Amino acid sequence: MPPETPLRIDLVFDSECPHLSHARAVLRDALTATGIKAEWHEWDREHAATPEEFRRFGSPTILVNGADVADAEANHHAGARCCRVYPSAGRLLGAPPVPSIVKALTAVRRRP
Repeated sequence: MPPETPLRIDLVFDSECPHLSHARAVLRDALTATGIKAEWHEWDREHAATPEEFRRFGSPTILVNGADVADAEANHHAGARCCRVYPSAGRLLGAPPVPSIVKALTAVRRRP
């Protein structure tokens, strides 16, 4: 059996984001559903230590190995302070739905 692809999960947010706690909760739920240890890196877009590459995402954004779990290039606003919304079953959510996160996590684990 080939070794699993290394996994890196990042949560990018604005400190005043009203959906941050929900984003953490859905991320935790997705990790539990996939059996992956619940660990990720958090990046406040305004903090000096946040790498420039993360500043272009709206809040909240979840990345798996650098890829947006919502696969939505249109939501990259070149550093603009903005909230993100995620379409799901005809509604807009403040965090990505668990199935989107599970799909991204599962895809990475299957890569050789």
